[in-house]
Amino acid sequence: MRDFSKLHGRRAILVAGALGIALAATGAALSQSSYPNRPIRILVGFAPGGPSDIIGRVVGAKMGEIMGTQVIVENKTGAGGAIATEAAARSAPDGYTLLNTPVATVANEFLSKTIKYEFGKDIIAVGPQAETANILVVHPSLGVKSVAELVKLAKGKPGEVQYATAGRGSATHLTSELFNMAAGVKTMAVHYRGGGDTVKDLLSGEVKMMFSSIAPVQQFVKDGRLIGLATTGPKRDPAFPNLPTVAESGYPGFDVRLWIGLTAPAGVPKDIINKLADANRKALELPEVQKALAAQGFAPMLGSAEDFDAFYRAERIKWGKVITATGMDKE
Repeated sequence: MRDFSKLHGRRAILVAGALGIALAATGAALSQSSYPNRPIRILVGFAPGGPSDIIGRVVGAKMGEIMGTQVIVENKTGAGGAIATEAAARSAPDGYTLLNTPVATVANEFLSKTIKYEFGKDIIAVGPQAETANILVVHPSLGVKSVAELVKLAKGKPGEVQYATAGRGSATHLTSELFNMAAGVKTMAVHYRGGGDTVKDLLSGEVKMMFSSIAPVQQFVKDGRLIGLATTGPKRDPAFPNLPTVAESGYPGFDVRLWIGLTAPAGVPKDIINKLADANRKALELPEVQKALAAQGFAPMLGSAEDFDAFYRAERIKWGKVITATGMDKE
């Protein structure tokens, strides 16, 4: 038997190298064309039972049915979702690890001194999933029944009116500070470790106001235990069609929505991103998924990976300005 590596020397090495590259390329192509051929996991940065977790599981399960594989949700809690985001950013870019991505992910890019990820560089868009407006609610003891009355009170007592948040940098915190900037008032944050305690203290009057997601406070507004002043979306919310928006209440352009999307580690091949985006959209169009979203106070957001990329970047600009202007990033 002749040893061609010795006989042909450099030529044999070059041929072997070219053959290796060709085989690797063929293997990658086959891997992509057969995708998915094993379970996909979606990392969620928040505890089970919250909107991110529920929406991740509902949409993920239907995506799995559409793609012919199992989709598993894995909760990696802590640091406002940053732990899950960093884990996703470090994962292999093969389409088998995805990230449930809420608005908090944007804030973390500005607020955390230790994170090592950046949207567009380390994580990339797959598609939008769901959104909901906030509602500005106050305790009846505050004595206001409109946004104008609240602003008048806050201007007369700068720094005395307190608002509840679900934590520093949370959507409730960011929305409140954007409102302060728009209205030219100074209300003070009282930070909690989650949404449950905020509602409890709102009902007792311990704190007087909050920009809350709609579902947790909807019944309390309807039975009069809390007073709804306005919703924060671009148009009136179906849950409260008689309530004006903040924009209608004298602050044109005020548009804040809690949102959740799906991202992946940078480097996932485009054809796999397209498969995931297509399954995500098809899942969101299912009536049973829309019903599950509505139970959480959310509506589906339909769009492509490119749509979600543009949306995320616009949100980053908006909230980056708020965080910088208020000095949150220096705290």
